[in-house]
Amino acid sequence: MLKSGDLDVSLSGLKTAVLQYVERERAAGRELDLPDIAASFQAAVIDVQVAKTVRAAVEHEVPAVVMAGGVAANTALRGALGDALAAQGVRLVVPPFSLCTDNAAMIAAVAHDEIVRGRFLGLAADAAAVLHLRGAGDSEG
Repeated sequence: MLKSGDLDVSLSGLKTAVLQYVERERAAGRELDLPDIAASFQAAVIDVQVAKTVRAAVEHEVPAVVMAGGVAANTALRGALGDALAAQGVRLVVPPFSLCTDNAAMIAAVAHDEIVRGRFLGLAADAAAVLHLRGAGDSEG
C-alpha cells in the first residue's frame, strides 16, 4: 500500500495475508505468538494510515486533519499521526476519548433519538448514502 502511488487505503489484503499466515502456521502445527501478530498488524496499519494521511494533507495543503470514530481511540495511531502531521505543520484534531466510539454506536444513538421522537423509516426503504442528517437546530422536514 505504501508504494501504490495513490491515496487509497484498503486493509482487506493485509487482513487476508494475516489470516492465511495464521492458517498456514496452525496447519503446520506451529505455535502462534498472537500478541506479536496483533502488534505487527497494528504497526502495518498505522504505517499506511499515517503515510497516506500525511501525504494527502501535504498535497492538498490542508491546515488540519480530523480523526474521528472508533479508530480515534487508538492511542498508538493518535500519537504517530499527530507527530507525523506536526512535522509537516499540520494540526491533528481529535475528540476526547469519551466521544471516540464506534460509528455503529453513533448511528444507533441517532436512531434511538429518532424512534423516541416517533420518526420511523419503513422496512421497505432503500439505503441512500446521500441523505441529509438533521442537526439539533434543523427544522423537521
